[in-house]
Amino acid sequence: MTNFIKELVMNKLKQLSADELLHYSNQYGFSISLNQAKQIETYLKQNTVDPFSKTGQKQLYKDLTQITDQRTAQKAQRLFEKMIQEHGLEYLF
Repeated sequence: MTNFIKELVMNKLKQLSADELLHYSNQYGFSISLNQAKQIETYLKQNTVDPFSKTGQKQLYKDLTQITDQRTAQKAQRLFEKMIQEHGLEYLF
């Protein structure tokens, strides 16, 4: 089951659109531009991101900081950690 959940998450990351990213940013109180959303979409499609490893999380945070800014990347990191806890998925990370 663990591998199935991980595969679902990885596939969703690869399929996120700029429009979805803008929707989620509004839903969760982020401020990103359409251009930034497009850059994030391209990044996710072109790079293999492993959010399940600490190394992958650090790289994702670093790259997100370069695309957006440090404040936005920190918000995303806190939201990610909060969602993991709310859904009881700590064992995956």
